[in-house]
Amino acid sequence: MARMAVFIITMISLCSASWATEQLTIGNQQDKDSYSLGYTFGMNLKKQGIDLNTDVLLRAIRDAVEQKQPVLNMDDIRETVYRLEEKMRISQEKRAKESASKNLGEGKAFLERNKEKEGVKTLPDGLQYKVLVEGNGPTPKPTDFVSVNYKGSLVDGTLFDSSYTRGKPVNLRVDGVIKGWTEVLQLMKTGSKWEVFVPPNLAYGARGFNRIPPNSTLIFEIELLSIGKE
Repeated sequence: MARMAVFIITMISLCSASWATEQLTIGNQQDKDSYSLGYTFGMNLKKQGIDLNTDVLLRAIRDAVEQKQPVLNMDDIRETVYRLEEKMRISQEKRAKESASKNLGEGKAFLERNKEKEGVKTLPDGLQYKVLVEGNGPTPKPTDFVSVNYKGSLVDGTLFDSSYTRGKPVNLRVDGVIKGWTEVLQLMKTGSKWEVFVPPNLAYGARGFNRIPPNSTLIFEIELLSIGKE
């Protein structure tokens, strides 16, 4: 069964709090677990744009937890859940396409403005970089492993990843990362620190990745610390 149905089953299995209209008191870890799952479930439903009767929803969860006979027969329940999942899937696909188109346009506009800034160099494939610190060490080859510190953000300034925050550099193979990184690392000398502007076709493209929306132009600050073995 699809994700929404699985999540509902998980909620029913784990939720044990009684439903009440008075002020809720979280008294123990079980209460905290129950409320956290319930609130997350509610946020997910809100995000999906599903119009539900909250009172009926809570009654259904309580009936399931208390193993009461459902008001609807199970065939009706399964058919309804399937219909809702299809509605959610279509809605998600629509939002993803709209987001991808919006991000692509914003990224192109950003790169057009950025290429006019002092110190920014643009490569033939659209990759841009600015040298912050120029090192004097060797330049890595595609098959080399390198140690880098970095932080990555979206064009609106949203930080999505940072080795500085984790307090530890990352070891990676030059040809084992996104195309923009593979290209720029082979231009950097060890000891260098560059700001790199990566268009979506050289990053994660229309699919996006984790906290990176589809068709996002990415901004990285990359510090090449050393070249070494895996």
